[in-house]
Amino acid sequence: MKKKVRTIGLLLSAMILTSTFTPVATKAAQEPVVLLEGQPIVFSQQPMKLDGILMASVRDLAKITGMDVTWNDTDQMAIVSQNEYELKLPMNSDVAYVNGKANTIYGSTQMVNGTMYVPLRFFMESTNYVVRWDSATSSVNITKQTDSLPVVGTYDHLLTLLSQNQSIGNIRVIPLGKTVVTEMSTEAISPTSVDSSSAKKDSTTAVVPEYSSTNVQVQGVDESDVVKTDGTYIYTVNRQRIVVTQAYPADQMKVLSILDFPKNQSAQFQPSEIYVDDKHLIVIGNSLNYDTPVPYNGPAGLTEKRLIMPMKSQGNAKVMVYDLTDRNSLKLVKEAELEGNYISSRKVGSSLYFISNKFVNYNRYQKIKKHDDEVLTDLAPAYRDSVSGDSFTKIPLDQVYYLPKAIEPNYVLIGSINLNDLQQTMNVTSYLGSGQNVYASEENLTIAVTNYEQQSFQPETIIYQFGLKAGKATFTNTGKVPGRLLNQFSMDEHNGHFRIATTTGEMGRTDEGTSMNHVFILDANLKMTGKIENIAPGERIYAVRFMGDRAYMVTFRNTDPLFVMDLKDPAAPKLLGALKIPGYSDYLHPYDENHVIGFGKDTIEVDLKNSQEPQSIAYYQGMKMALFDITDVNHPKEKFKELIGDRGTDSELLHNHRALLFSKEKNLLSFPVNVMKFDASSNTNSVSSYGTFAFQGAYVYKIDLDKGFQLRGSITHLSEDDLKKAGQYVQAGDKQVQRVLYIGDTLYTISNDLIKANDLATLQEKNTLIIP
Repeated sequence: MKKKVRTIGLLLSAMILTSTFTPVATKAAQEPVVLLEGQPIVFSQQPMKLDGILMASVRDLAKITGMDVTWNDTDQMAIVSQNEYELKLPMNSDVAYVNGKANTIYGSTQMVNGTMYVPLRFFMESTNYVVRWDSATSSVNITKQTDSLPVVGTYDHLLTLLSQNQSIGNIRVIPLGKTVVTEMSTEAISPTSVDSSSAKKDSTTAVVPEYSSTNVQVQGVDESDVVKTDGTYIYTVNRQRIVVTQAYPADQMKVLSILDFPKNQSAQFQPSEIYVDDKHLIVIGNSLNYDTPVPYNGPAGLTEKRLIMPMKSQGNAKVMVYDLTDRNSLKLVKEAELEGNYISSRKVGSSLYFISNKFVNYNRYQKIKKHDDEVLTDLAPAYRDSVSGDSFTKIPLDQVYYLPKAIEPNYVLIGSINLNDLQQTMNVTSYLGSGQNVYASEENLTIAVTNYEQQSFQPETIIYQFGLKAGKATFTNTGKVPGRLLNQFSMDEHNGHFRIATTTGEMGRTDEGTSMNHVFILDANLKMTGKIENIAPGERIYAVRFMGDRAYMVTFRNTDPLFVMDLKDPAAPKLLGALKIPGYSDYLHPYDENHVIGFGKDTIEVDLKNSQEPQSIAYYQGMKMALFDITDVNHPKEKFKELIGDRGTDSELLHNHRALLFSKEKNLLSFPVNVMKFDASSNTNSVSSYGTFAFQGAYVYKIDLDKGFQLRGSITHLSEDDLKKAGQYVQAGDKQVQRVLYIGDTLYTISNDLIKANDLATLQEKNTLIIP
């Protein structure tokens, strides 16, 4: 219910006057109609255009939004407030203060006949409203931000949105281009966790043994990868191809088919990742299409080809669906493309979401005549579905929504394909905005983008949430928190709450701008419920893992603090304990409810003796694994640790969680690793020295709570001749082990050249398959 307006003091005594000011050569011939939730607003003082910007009186706008307004004569500013919200508007200023934070106004406040006017768009958007200009009806449409997203509507409005965003200057967004999310329904639910694998029967009723699946963040939400298995076959992205291999039983390994994607002058396709279910192989990647120049009706009606529209290449995210009835001869049954480069994907139950980003180069259209629809339509997002043919379908701008607090020259599209009805055309919903990090639960898809304020350059993460219902993703809520995200593991959902970890400030600073870390808990409407702020000043987040009612955070500068937080009470989260040890973790993986495995690097701290002030620096060394015991939440401890190699040792696991194979039930832990070691005969070894190449392949461990990490052995695809030729930095090339998985009693290691099968119990080699 709106709060009754209570005006405490007039802005100026002349504010009660009803006279209006008409600036020379800037007042529109016809004043625009301003609508709030579709109903015309009656202003006591008519809005006006000043220098092309629609202005309205602060008093009227405060009344519309149900807020109080007071005048501070000492500071010469209007103060608009309601509950915990406060907007300070200094007189004749291009800067306003929203809850104490400076925001640059597109335009400025102006006094007209004793009345303060403010840009209408700035005021309304600052109070959580959305403003849209409709050139067709010369109207301004205002809607409440939380109710729905506004539509772009017209090309004029699109250019206005992007131009204003560029001109405002108060926010800097780091874009990834266009984010496209496409959803596919699938009949069977793919395995979603390497911890949960079970025997099943395929379509021929043959018993399929237990097998591992992709290591994912959320149980029930599968993630795409370069290698997949269904317990009998292994599917791999291999040198821009897809290779299908019969893997089980190991002594009968053979390549069944290879999908090549020929390149031609007009199009190229590069597969990136795959999904597999009982009936379909889904290949996701980037398609590059080349277009010819666009005809343009130039001056005096001459037909020419504009220089701004030369031969151009367009990256598209592409999905190719294959029927798995005959794995010896895969049949392509559907193609779908969305403009933009592929970024990531998720599979939630019977739906698949894939994400891409595209930059909209709108600057080159600024001088085009507005009636030139043939050229302007190139600004609209597009998609293609093989059901409808080979051409792309443009999405009308009156069906394109925009994300008001993250307007960028990018598009976010969410679409759906039903694999049970491949003749159904892909459904697409489009958003103008920006997306950087993506998190998915079984109920919601969340897109987060970090903005930076120009003056303070403080980061702020805007959260957009889309509900996943009936095979579609529909916008539901938006929220924001201070700070920037590390990756998808910085976000989580649990018991109706959204949890997020961020970092503000910068490492190395010792003033108020020093880095600090925070955990925020938001409710179902993405409103703040509880928070823990200012953790580990001077450090930044290296890893986060939310596990039920707890959160674990690793920060680092010179040592590795592991923080344990109790989030059971969302309104009053608590920091329980911390453990500081050398090194840091890049990835945290649950072992059980009281133990966490950390994967990262060991470090050695060195004092800087020549420094005027006592300082030190930490040099990272080899890879480090640690098993943390958090049984006593107030006193976590490093129960076991394992060091691998020396400085320079690395693993894809440190950058990509999907490279991990872990099974608590089998006491199994394995991952690919590149090992560097110091030459024992060298006298030049120091904490800053790098080792020389020693190994590339998979390390296989036994892990339990009694003995910790026990190295059982290693598997490499490099031959003795390859090792002899190795220099300080070997290039394993196509023999680089990428993934490790198991089927039944066999452990498989996969590279582009080979698939090796080793006995899971003894690690003795069973078979080796050379991939042509």
